[in-house]
Amino acid sequence: MSPNFKRSEFACKCGCGYDTVDYELVQHLEQLRAHFDRPIKITSGCRCTEHNAAVGGAQKTDTSMGSQHLYGRAADIQVQSVDPAIVYEVAVQIGFNGTGCYSTFTHCDTRNYKATWEGA
Repeated sequence: MSPNFKRSEFACKCGCGYDTVDYELVQHLEQLRAHFDRPIKITSGCRCTEHNAAVGGAQKTDTSMGSQHLYGRAADIQVQSVDPAIVYEVAVQIGFNGTGCYSTFTHCDTRNYKATWEGA
């Protein structure tokens, strides 16, 4: 799929086999990896509807598409030995449209509009 990532790393963690992943997402992740020159762990990639609900992901509604994880356009990541806040700052600079900073991971996605946030 790319020099540093395998499709299986993005697969839904429930084991259902759902493993779609957005090409642009992977390209941006490759840029992040090159910037830090360190491995990136995908802690959550694409999610089926059931798993997304189980982990508290944003749900689809009449006015919302729900979590970008549902479409393979998002990854929650950890960069080896790098604080998530620093990863967040670089992810914004690289051009991820959606970026969220949490205490133990950074959310990165390729939604079609800008959104940034800090989580718990």
